[in-house]
Amino acid sequence: MSFAIRFHQTGGPEVLRWEEVPVSDPAEDEVRIRHEAVGLNYIDTYQRSGLYPLPLPSGLGQEGAGVVEAVGKDVRDFRPGDRVAYAGGPVGAYSRQRCLPAARLLKLPESIDFRTGAAMMLQGLTTAYLLRRTYAVQAGDAVLIHAAAGGVGLIACQWARALGATVIGTVSTEAKAELARQHGCEHVILYSHEDVAARVRDITGGEGVAVVYDGVGKDTFSASLDSLRMRGMMVSFGNASGAVPPFNPLLLTQKGSLFLTRPMLAHYTANRDELLALGQELFAVVESGKVRININQTFALADAADAHRALEARQTTGSTVLLP
Repeated sequence: MSFAIRFHQTGGPEVLRWEEVPVSDPAEDEVRIRHEAVGLNYIDTYQRSGLYPLPLPSGLGQEGAGVVEAVGKDVRDFRPGDRVAYAGGPVGAYSRQRCLPAARLLKLPESIDFRTGAAMMLQGLTTAYLLRRTYAVQAGDAVLIHAAAGGVGLIACQWARALGATVIGTVSTEAKAELARQHGCEHVILYSHEDVAARVRDITGGEGVAVVYDGVGKDTFSASLDSLRMRGMMVSFGNASGAVPPFNPLLLTQKGSLFLTRPMLAHYTANRDELLALGQELFAVVESGKVRININQTFALADAADAHRALEARQTTGSTVLLP
């Protein structure tokens, strides 16, 4: 037997339970891993609350890092003792041990420790597809990154700066502004005190940005559209403040023939080759030192409810890991 976080009804952090669970042998195409660290992400709160429904009762969590304990008979790419990390696939990362499809795993380079591996996978792969696939940032582009001091935000600021972009970010406090500046954000906007779109226009000489990466949702959507240059790209990839309400697509025409997309990681890692390619880009930029993964909070896995409270209260910066 082992232990995992599970929930039997949707709701607040209080629904999360630390429960004893059986440990099974891997199926033919699976591996069983022993987690050394587990990542915390906002999507976990969406699933726990019911915004993104899961069949109940359910586990939780979509990324982790650890060591392979056993492999199914059809698995050829991994063997017991391998250091691995993953993001996406079936939920259940909030556990000491689990089985999952081998096709979702990446071998973790020796130069990257388990905590960093767990913290970087979902946020790092998300940043990779956003900046390198959804809209391929080029040198000279101006980009706007909301929640620039968050997990995705800090990675995205560094990566966009390394690509030669002018990086503009929004944050809620001066402390978070300083953190964003330390990670490549040249221009920081305190959204609670400043007009975001007006500041963006000022910074860009009236043109607007090539792309907005918006994981906040409802509260920032209008300002994001108003910050874009003609034919700019609005990338809405999260709902931290709630879902964007319905709107008339004619609005995109009126604001400059804008593009709008609502992507998700699963559609950019739908096959093994795509996952491997994104993973290699992520590992390379981290190993080069161009992107640093900041783990600013750790919680015991059994205390996942406390971690969710801190995340939803916007009391966290950078990445948070849960330790089994």
